[in-house]
Amino acid sequence: MAAYRKNVKEKLKNQRIETPSWGYADSGTRFHVFRQASAAHTLEEKLTDASQVHKYTGVCPSVALHIPWDRNDDWERLKSFAFDLGLQIGAINPNLFQDEDYLLGSLCNPSKRVRQKAVGHITECIDIAQITGSDIISLWIPDGTNYPGQDSFRDRKARLMETLTEVYGVLKSHMRLLLEYKFFEPAFYHTDTFDWGSCYLLAKKLGERAQVLVDLGHHPLGTNIEQIVAILLDEQKLGGFHFNNKKYADDDLVVGSVNPYELFLIYNELVDAAQDKNTRQTAEKVAYMIDQSHNIKNKIEATIQSVINIQEAYAKALMVDRDSLRKARMEGRVLDAEECVKDAYLSDVRPLLREVREEMGLDPDPVVAFRKSGYTERAAQKRGDSDT
Repeated sequence: MAAYRKNVKEKLKNQRIETPSWGYADSGTRFHVFRQASAAHTLEEKLTDASQVHKYTGVCPSVALHIPWDRNDDWERLKSFAFDLGLQIGAINPNLFQDEDYLLGSLCNPSKRVRQKAVGHITECIDIAQITGSDIISLWIPDGTNYPGQDSFRDRKARLMETLTEVYGVLKSHMRLLLEYKFFEPAFYHTDTFDWGSCYLLAKKLGERAQVLVDLGHHPLGTNIEQIVAILLDEQKLGGFHFNNKKYADDDLVVGSVNPYELFLIYNELVDAAQDKNTRQTAEKVAYMIDQSHNIKNKIEATIQSVINIQEAYAKALMVDRDSLRKARMEGRVLDAEECVKDAYLSDVRPLLREVREEMGLDPDPVVAFRKSGYTERAAQKRGDSDT
C-alpha cells in the first residue's frame, strides 16, 4: 500500500497543465466586458501572472499563446523572458475568426485569396512555434454557414482538406497539429468541423502528427465525452484537451465547477489508457490545456482553482482499483463495477494533495497562499493606473 501511495504521489507531482495567456486578460461575453484592475494588458504581464499559478501549484510550467492577440516583435527575447520566470511557451493558437476577410470562412472560404491568407497566418504561427520551442499548433476552425444554400457542404470539405494538407506540409517534424471542433458558433446553420468525428477524419488523412483536440464545452448537451476520449485514445488520435466546463453551451466556466463527475470519468479513461501497452504512448503525449473565460472571478485565483480541480480529478482516477474493476466487468457484476468507479470518485483526495504540495516545497493551500502574497493588490495598483 505504501508503494502504491508513493506511485500515486509521483504521478501527481509529474502532472503538467498548460494555462492560456488569454485567461489572464480582460474578457467577457457578447454583451459586456467587466474589467478587472489587476488584469494583464501586455504579453509580459500575462506571463508574469502565469508564473504565479506555477509558483503556487508547481504543475503549470507552460503558457499557450494566441496569435495575433499575443503577437510580439522579438520572440527570442520573449522566450528568454518566460524562461527567467520559470516558464516556457506552449501551444500556439492561430486566430481564424477575427478578420473582415473571414466573413464567409477562413480555410473553407469560397475565395482562394482568403483561404491562402488563412494558410499564411497558420504558417506564421508555425514559424513562431519554431522560434519559441513550441511543438503544438492548436487549431480551432470556426468556419461554417448561417443559412441553408449559402454554400456546398462537400465543396467546403474539399477546400478544408486542401488547405490543411498545405498547412501539414509546412509543419516542422517535431510538431503536432491539433484540430479542435465545435458543435456551433460563430456559424449557426452548420459548422465545418462540428464534432470529433469530422476532425478525426481530417487528422487520419493528414498523417500521424495530426490529432484531435477535445474542448469540454464544444459538444451538444448530454454528449458522452469520456467515450469520445476512449475512442480517440484507442485510435492514437487524442492529442489534447481544452479544459473548461459548461451548463448550456460553450460557457467556458471553470473546469469541474458544474460537472465534476464528468471530469473524473474523463480522467478515468486517461489513466486506464496509460496502463495499456496499446494506448500508453498516446496517453502519455496528451496535452492538457486550460481554455476558460474568467469574467467574474479573479483571473489568477480562478486559474489556480481550475488546476486544483484537475488535480483532484486525476488523483481520484488514480485511486480506482483497476484489478477489482476488471474482475467485476468480466463477471458481469454491473453494480459492483459502477461502485468500484464511484468509490474512487467519492474519495477525499485533498489531504493527499496537501501532502504532495508540501513534499514539493509548496503551500498546501495554493489559493490562500496566493491571496496572502498581496500580488493582486500590487498588480491592481500598478495596472489600474496604466494607460495601456
